[in-house]
Amino acid sequence: MAMAFETAFGIAPAGGAPKLNPVGGIPIPPAAGDAVKDIPAPSKMNRKVFRTVFHQNSKYRDFLSGITPAVNKAAGAPDFTIVKGTLYRASEHAKTDGGAALLIIDEINRGPAVQVFGGAIVAMESDKRLAADSSKRSETQFFEMLDPATGDVIEYALPHDLYILAAMNQADASVEPLDVAFLRRWEPLRLEPDEKALRDFYGLGAKGANALPDPLVNVTDALEASVRAWVAVNEQISLGRGPEFQIGHGVLMSDVKPQTLPLPEALGALCVGWAKVRAHIEEVFFGDTRGIAATLNALDGPAFNPFKLTETTFADDLRFRLEGPTNFNEDNIYPALRAFAKG
Repeated sequence: MAMAFETAFGIAPAGGAPKLNPVGGIPIPPAAGDAVKDIPAPSKMNRKVFRTVFHQNSKYRDFLSGITPAVNKAAGAPDFTIVKGTLYRASEHAKTDGGAALLIIDEINRGPAVQVFGGAIVAMESDKRLAADSSKRSETQFFEMLDPATGDVIEYALPHDLYILAAMNQADASVEPLDVAFLRRWEPLRLEPDEKALRDFYGLGAKGANALPDPLVNVTDALEASVRAWVAVNEQISLGRGPEFQIGHGVLMSDVKPQTLPLPEALGALCVGWAKVRAHIEEVFFGDTRGIAATLNALDGPAFNPFKLTETTFADDLRFRLEGPTNFNEDNIYPALRAFAKG
């Protein structure tokens, strides 16, 4: 997305309006209609992407402007300086001649978003920006901030060609839900686990009706088992905890195409990805051994499943224990995937 915006896919003055990649492209801002959309501000050639990550210690001064102690100051220089925050720098770039800026905020719900945005919470709305030529409109919303250049309190407004893209995971247990009034100012776009994306990455076609072979024959069968198992695991997670807790297809993707590897190496690559899937399942169903077992098809699953749910007692109380390998390896990963996939 950042590369698409910054390069506009090789925009040239005589090349016409650039297009987003129609395969998995995310419109900015989201829009209904055709799959292919114009890149925002297609006539602007001075394009730049700014990035930040919100966390518990994110502050207004880091995002817009504020006073901070001066570091490595010269003798006689002031002890404090006014920082230029990420949103301020992106806004100033978008105000330059031919400028357009994309600000990407990752993990927006992990920080105090409303406090970090401050007065910009209203000013960021599209109908409250400056005009395309940076002139004031009757609807433009100004807010007060410290001018990093002078230290004076000034009225500031956000430019027309500043685009803000934020990402969050609603299922994160360590953060609080975002303020409703803050959320209303965004155009939501929900991203779901995509089986086709994983199949395309693996070089697989559509799912067939055939059962997974035993024993394993080739890399293609191992990758097919991985896809089917991932789909089945997400179905169980959706039932047990809710669809927002599903694990995305990206966890099983890397910079190496497993279909290009010899079978042992491909199995090793699957072990890495499925170790992450297993860790996710154990976290989502923390304290619920039967929930973990159900997700791994270990309640009444096939005999070849390396995971088994057993019953025992402690102080005369019934207890459940999930028995199985500590880690995936080249010998157990395919039987495990076959069992998870129920096939």
